[in-house]
Amino acid sequence: MNYEESVCYIHSSNKFGMVLGLESISELLNRLGNPQRQLEFIHIAGTNGKGSTAAFIAKILQESGYCTGLYTSPFLEVFNERIRINFENIPDDDLAEVTTKVKLVCDSMLDDGLPHPTEFEIVTAIAFCYFCMKNVDVVVLEVGLGGRYDATNVIEKSLVSVITSISMDHTQVLGDTIEKITYEKAGIVKQGGVTFLYDQCENVKKVIGDICNQKENELIVSDFSDVVVEKYNLNNQVFSFRDYLGTDRKNYKIRLLGEHQIKNCILACNIAFFLMNNSQLVKISEENIRNGILNTKWAGRFEIISEKPLQIVDGAHNLDSAKMLSKEIDRLLDGYDKTLVIGVLEDKDVDGIVKALVPKFDRVVVTLPDSTRSMSVEDLSIRVGVYSEDIVCIEDPEEAIRFAIENINKIKHSNKKGKFAIVSAGSLYLIGKIRMANKMAKKGA
Repeated sequence: MNYEESVCYIHSSNKFGMVLGLESISELLNRLGNPQRQLEFIHIAGTNGKGSTAAFIAKILQESGYCTGLYTSPFLEVFNERIRINFENIPDDDLAEVTTKVKLVCDSMLDDGLPHPTEFEIVTAIAFCYFCMKNVDVVVLEVGLGGRYDATNVIEKSLVSVITSISMDHTQVLGDTIEKITYEKAGIVKQGGVTFLYDQCENVKKVIGDICNQKENELIVSDFSDVVVEKYNLNNQVFSFRDYLGTDRKNYKIRLLGEHQIKNCILACNIAFFLMNNSQLVKISEENIRNGILNTKWAGRFEIISEKPLQIVDGAHNLDSAKMLSKEIDRLLDGYDKTLVIGVLEDKDVDGIVKALVPKFDRVVVTLPDSTRSMSVEDLSIRVGVYSEDIVCIEDPEEAIRFAIENINKIKHSNKKGKFAIVSAGSLYLIGKIRMANKMAKKGA
């Protein structure tokens, strides 16, 4: 298969649905020679912050001289983003080569009367094979959904397990209480290993603590009570904190925006400090850590994609992430005339997301994310209308953002605020489209 055929094959596998369990991925990998057993992993689960935390860790490892694999989901613009080495997407030819190999094994499983692996199982197998083929030193591995029965949990060991912020999301699959969801996420905790946890509510900490005790796993909670934010603006943030050993760390600087990114960064730094002091495999210096976090980029999370006009994109696809975005709008965009471009998937907490975001804005453009699960602009506009009177519905995201920009240009002369911002949010499937449209507009200019 060539690249286009490979991507088509991967996406066509979604017809086999989503099956939580490790039997099929175990069989698939066994027939592929178990490439995962030749790799070292840092395994990350959670509801929010998985990708950003993974990016911080991967960049620290790269700055330390290690060939670092990074496996994340979903992608924003091209499929290849999901599988990277030192932040370089898997090349088209390599993706085609490995996918062809995996497809032959999937076909053999089908011939033997076994279920066909799901899309996520296939992509996970492709990633493991590619990372093994390229002899990466460490893989930063992000869970797809949940943890306990997620395909990534086929790995038998990890350098550390990491659990980021947990909140109510995917309740139809993971459970309808925070305790049930936490139990599923904590499935990545390994017997006799070490787990790092983002400090959060006591219910979450108790569930994870109990599981760690059962598995004789050391639990290290990243404490955020001593964090001091020295500086923040639309360019960067500088902060000081106390690491998990009680050492004061002064004036750490990151370019990712938002208070929650400071916390994600501290979690990543604590993992790096642990590896620095305890791992024979990984050697890291404090300079590596400082350079790594400073050079970390992560698309689609309070990301500025244009300065004239100011355009910000943020996935904000569940209630907690919408609340985080709302807080940053107050903190960083006070005094701005603000336009919201929003599209949401119908299986999310739409009312909660709308309530958290819409009242912060002067006007709203309702649009349609690139997903079959998207809520129609008609239905979403009804919910938006509870909090805003200035609403326009434009299904195509590119046209929606173009309208928002043109509208700002029209009202500039009559608006006394003088500063204008367009924020696009509600779904990663939306902001991927908007990022691509922004790139095309810049090329056209």
